[in-house]
Amino acid sequence: MSFTFLRELPSPGSIRETYPLSAKMTAQKARRDAEISAVLRGEDDRFLLIIGPCSADREDAVCDYASRLAPIQEEVKDKLIIIPRVYTNKPRTTGDGYKGIASQPDPEKAPDMVEGLIAMRKMHIRVIEETGLTCADEMLYPENWGYVVDLLSYVAIGARSVEDQHHRLTASGFDVASGMKNPTSGDFSVMLNSVYAAQHPHHFVYRGNEVTTTGNPLAHVILRGAQSKHGNTVTNYHYEDLIRLYHMYHKMDVKNPAAIIDTNHSNSGKQFREQIRISEEIMHNRSVSPEIHDLIKGLMIESYIEEGNQSIGEHIYGKSITDPCLGWEDSKRLIYDIAEMV
Repeated sequence: MSFTFLRELPSPGSIRETYPLSAKMTAQKARRDAEISAVLRGEDDRFLLIIGPCSADREDAVCDYASRLAPIQEEVKDKLIIIPRVYTNKPRTTGDGYKGIASQPDPEKAPDMVEGLIAMRKMHIRVIEETGLTCADEMLYPENWGYVVDLLSYVAIGARSVEDQHHRLTASGFDVASGMKNPTSGDFSVMLNSVYAAQHPHHFVYRGNEVTTTGNPLAHVILRGAQSKHGNTVTNYHYEDLIRLYHMYHKMDVKNPAAIIDTNHSNSGKQFREQIRISEEIMHNRSVSPEIHDLIKGLMIESYIEEGNQSIGEHIYGKSITDPCLGWEDSKRLIYDIAEMV
């Protein structure tokens, strides 16, 4: 065999039991989940803002960042629901490189999956306990869902995973908001088919068990830009893109048509400061088009304490070791500006 089995991982149940979320914060998560659901269902006019570092590489800086969001959330609570990005799994285009704290708790050391699962859970719990803000993460590995099922208020399915049947079927069993990104090709039909699959019930194998799901009515799309066959970035956040998506959505047999726009990745060409201009354009288009206003429920922004990014081993506190991010001061101003434009 080409596999070498190193050790059996602890079950999700055992990890949750060892590192539990308090009853108080469990109730807080239920409140947050209900608020986010109401936005996606069109029952709440507030706007979702999923914001934070490209990858959550160290607990102290991530929790510091989230603690800065908490008082702003209180100030803008009538306009925005802020969902910290605490992304503990990092997809890699070629498979090489840092794959996130869930796989590699220390970016400068060898992978350790057991310690990674513990670090992932402890970081999410600490953010919730210290700020009252429940978070977003990417479901890169569907079998890991059980380790964070009681912690997350938002789950993203990435551009390289959205066409995968196992991701789609697993998302159909979620009871929280689930964003399906457009694939790297940019094909809206693939993305919408993923939403359709996630919203409907299924019967399949999950973690060695035969299971059924009821479907997730909170599954929706995330626009993150695309890459052409020539390797050029192609944006998909402009007025014409959103009107096209609106009409395509309404031809599908899905509930709660909704979209989040990722302002970085191929939409910005990874020019992180462009996220400010892109956010402002999207908010303007919401203000002039009833269709876009009803469809666009939030933004996803990559932001950290220090702007830009660094190489692993530079040890600059609060600076991304993966994609470049907006710095805190620009991010803070942008949050207030977005709230004014809702």
